[in-house]
Amino acid sequence: MARVPGPHSRPGWARERAQAVTWRDGGYNGAPHGPTVALDTERCARVSAAIRIVVTGGTFDKVYDELTGRLFFRETHLPEMLRLGRCRAPVELEPLMMMDSLDMTEADRARVVEACRRAPEGRLVVTHGTDTMAETARTLQAAELGKTVVLTGAMVPYAFGSSDGLFNLGSALSFAQVLPPGVWVAMNGQIFEAGKVVKNRSTGIFERTG
Repeated sequence: MARVPGPHSRPGWARERAQAVTWRDGGYNGAPHGPTVALDTERCARVSAAIRIVVTGGTFDKVYDELTGRLFFRETHLPEMLRLGRCRAPVELEPLMMMDSLDMTEADRARVVEACRRAPEGRLVVTHGTDTMAETARTLQAAELGKTVVLTGAMVPYAFGSSDGLFNLGSALSFAQVLPPGVWVAMNGQIFEAGKVVKNRSTGIFERTG
């Protein structure tokens, strides 16, 4: 996959959709922000070489239009979030789509499955809208990918400044490094197995069902 140098020099979304960004030691393509962390052989054996983040949109990436009062999509906030979170895990960032999960069709879910299937990494995080995250998790589970896939999202847009997205992203990256193969949902510090979780729309939290 093609790679781009950084969050401020990336091309527009239309061209970015087929590209991936490499994040290494808190920077892009070998240009770290701060000191590089040297990993010992034992740690490298325990931790996957890279985690792929598949971006699908959702509240995570919505921004506010002050003129219309509506939320919409522009570009993913993930590069900025990884930088602010001082991420040192090696990450491959793949923008796949930018959409509200309520608008997601079975064809869109098939695209998410295929992106996870073709990824060379065995550990993935999928950013997703919370409304149909459980449905996509079940679709991925049915695909039997043999990989560790963790879905996460946010109840408040990252651009609002008080979002839970940064916390959820960090949790998902951590869970992805230690969980066995399977499909999981990581929200608000909790981990749920696909097929055994539902979003409680009255409380806005995810709950275990089995």
